[in-house]
Amino acid sequence: MPENEARPDKRWDIGKRVLTFETRPLVMGILNVTPDSFSDGGRHNDPSAAIELALAMQADGADIIDIGGESTRPYSDPVAAVEEIDRVLPVIQGLAGRLSIPISIDTSKAVVARAAIEAGAEIINDVTGLEGDPAMPQLAVDAEVGVCVMHMKGTPQTMQDDPTYDNVVEEIVDYLQQRLAFCLDAGLSKERICLDPGIGFGKTHEHNLQLLRNTSRFCDLDAPILIGHSRKGFIGKLLGDKTADRTAATIGVSLAVAAAGAHVIRVHDVRPTVDALKLFRACGGIR
Repeated sequence: MPENEARPDKRWDIGKRVLTFETRPLVMGILNVTPDSFSDGGRHNDPSAAIELALAMQADGADIIDIGGESTRPYSDPVAAVEEIDRVLPVIQGLAGRLSIPISIDTSKAVVARAAIEAGAEIINDVTGLEGDPAMPQLAVDAEVGVCVMHMKGTPQTMQDDPTYDNVVEEIVDYLQQRLAFCLDAGLSKERICLDPGIGFGKTHEHNLQLLRNTSRFCDLDAPILIGHSRKGFIGKLLGDKTADRTAATIGVSLAVAAAGAHVIRVHDVRPTVDALKLFRACGGIR
């Protein structure tokens, strides 16, 4: 296969533009404007700091900025929609005309997504798989934006209470196939949908590893695949030190899933991930 034809079969139409994956996975930079996210909560509460970080991530090579105003870490407290909007809207508005890459809104509330889209967001990233708010599927159809549909077992408040599966890979493959069919029946075109197996959302450390080892299985589905593993707990478990810096280990996972065909990689540390992918591809790691 010529080097410019990797992942030629998938594209993600997000309305104002079409994202493609010819040479490497796209890098989605994480921007949490929350006080309680598991890794960077409280660091970007000031809209000006969040805006500067988004611009820095773009300069570092990010392809998408994913902005979230509600933590979905295990056992996190829900946030009212008005508070979530107050957190994300100034950032999205402040980036208008300054950011050339698309903004994704990380929310499961249709009212939040609508406000973000009106301010310029082009993607809805919904950890509930468009199940958390009955108004979300129609909003996605009407707004003609891209959507990312994720698997989560339970809710952030319950998902880590002894999650069990008979076959975690096939059960999540089945779930994502069902959600894809639901979205198509709701009126979303296939090209607007991205799927995410939900690393860390209602899975044990071993479940996460099984999913990551089977990234190629998910890539067989009829939509691009996003992998969101950055700095998560299974990494600390594998390192044997929950307090260890997880940047290098996160990059290791990023390269593994890139080699397996992942289309989008969601990370906190954009520059080292982009650099690692560039060299990984140059040395034949991405085919």
